[in-house]
Amino acid sequence: MKIIDLTPEYENQYFCCLEEWSDDIREAGDHKACWYSKMKDKGLRVKLAQNDQGIIGGMIQYLPIESAPVEGLNLYYVLCIWVHGYRKGRGNFQNRGMGKALLKAAETDVEKLGGRGLVTWGIILPFFMRARWFKKQGYRVIDKQGLMRLLWKSFAEDAEPPKFMKARKLPDLIPGKVNVTVFINGWCPAQNLVYERTKKAAFDFSEKIIFNVYRTIDHELLRFWGNSDALYIQGKSIWTGPPPSYEKIRKIIKKHVERLKEADA
Repeated sequence: MKIIDLTPEYENQYFCCLEEWSDDIREAGDHKACWYSKMKDKGLRVKLAQNDQGIIGGMIQYLPIESAPVEGLNLYYVLCIWVHGYRKGRGNFQNRGMGKALLKAAETDVEKLGGRGLVTWGIILPFFMRARWFKKQGYRVIDKQGLMRLLWKSFAEDAEPPKFMKARKLPDLIPGKVNVTVFINGWCPAQNLVYERTKKAAFDFSEKIIFNVYRTIDHELLRFWGNSDALYIQGKSIWTGPPPSYEKIRKIIKKHVERLKEADA
């Protein structure tokens, strides 16, 4: 196994998170590719784990924290670390040390770049981006937000601790309409899928819907709202991890549309 930097040869594999076989990935559109084209010259770093047969089995992407959806200074932030674990496609590469090797390579790279620490997020439930796994790699929890944990490994004694970016506000609700608001950054196909499904569901009731989209790749916009990727329907946050189905999103919107019709009757 070896860790390599992303090159044009592997970009399409990176854009689909190594899941070329996935219908969901195709449904998520080209948002990640567009995001990458804008972020690759702003400090974004991507490394891939390649096995002895030359197959890419894992990836990590990280960037200066000043461009990330958290608060911090002179640090780097891991957007995600992912090792393909399905039998479909390229097969299961988990439990072979790829994740540890990718994280270690990122730490070494960040230190060389002069970063004062590496920050990541984790979930307390036992699936993707497990906080417990990062703790085993020497990271410590510095902030909490629901099921999510913000963890970091400092490379300097005077490094300033990071913190979660808090949602600051939401668009005002327009009376007489069902207000649907999506925040989309572009880096995560799962969240891009939420946007695509919500757009499709909202279109089904277009005359009754106010559909707001905020593209938070614009960091000033991200800081203004304090939300990177999220879905709100009538001001209520809809859990998006894992992404809700189109049917579920449509059902929620339909319920609010029917309430609106009853109120107008």
